[in-house]
Amino acid sequence: MNWPTTIFLISTLILTVTATPAYALFYGIDWYQWALFLSLFLATGLSITLGYHRLFSHRSFQAKWPVRLFVLLFGAASFEGSAISWVSDHRYHHKHVDHDEDPYDIRKGFFYAHMGWLFVKLQPERSLDNVRDLLSDPLCRWQHKFIVPVAFFVGFGLPTALGALHSGWIGALGGFLVGGVARVVAVQQMTFFINSLCHLVGAQPYSSRCTARDSWIMALFTFGEGYHNFHHEFQHDYRNGVKPWQWDPTKWTIWLLHRIGLVTNLRRVPSERILLAELVAAQHRIHSHLSRLPARDSMGRLVAAWYECLHQVAASLSTYREELSAALEEKKRLPQEALLMIRREIRLALAHLKPGTSLMAS
Repeated sequence: MNWPTTIFLISTLILTVTATPAYALFYGIDWYQWALFLSLFLATGLSITLGYHRLFSHRSFQAKWPVRLFVLLFGAASFEGSAISWVSDHRYHHKHVDHDEDPYDIRKGFFYAHMGWLFVKLQPERSLDNVRDLLSDPLCRWQHKFIVPVAFFVGFGLPTALGALHSGWIGALGGFLVGGVARVVAVQQMTFFINSLCHLVGAQPYSSRCTARDSWIMALFTFGEGYHNFHHEFQHDYRNGVKPWQWDPTKWTIWLLHRIGLVTNLRRVPSERILLAELVAAQHRIHSHLSRLPARDSMGRLVAAWYECLHQVAASLSTYREELSAALEEKKRLPQEALLMIRREIRLALAHLKPGTSLMAS
């Protein structure tokens, strides 16, 4: 057992559901405590999603030292370990997803992927060979060396001191419980749900090669990280919610930092490649449905008509697939109108997976 981590996770959770409500009952939680919780939740949460994840794990953009220092300080305050250890685990996850070497393998159950894997101390421990880029970064090395004092100072000391400045020892206690302990639990659970629920619940519009799924509901609570199927297919893109209407505050924050010159070299997957992945995934779903239908001679008239309709849809998608593949090979950008038309055809094709819908559409 990894006893320090286990004791910390359990004790902070117990304090959050017992001591924090008791404090609220006896002293109340005023606007200042809520503001403290929210501001630190945003700072530490974005330090994980923007910093640990998209910046350090996937190098989806480059950041100047003030941004890197900020995410290292407040990332430590999430009590999820140093950037070096976090990124190493995450890169192992992407390399071995759904296999034995995956640190939070969903095949071992929801609880294991959620937080159970943290309770276990591996023997021997994994090598840090996959984070040599971070080991050469002085700021990352400094944070890794002093992760425990930095985490306690920023994660618990800062909200306690700010609470004391506001209303003495009662404010200090509230700052510790609300802005410190409860906030740590909230940020950690946000991260844990990506490893667990986003491999169980949601759609797979880009690929079914692994268990990762897109969930707009999870995106609401995880600063846009819920679009996990897209992320596993295009892990180096700085966006997770790639569609304009998808909730991705991390993407918007990166874009804003880019506009003011604090981050550079934003990596984006070409629209044609994203659309091709959607098209291939739609084809796989259609062929999967066709393979599950009964033998042709035993079909009813309705099912036979649906069968023919799905075959026609699959054939038309093949034409678009060839067009997109050719454009990518020639490094040619298709007009926006053409991309919109192909995306509309994909939506119509997926609608045909329901027999009644397909026959009415035809």
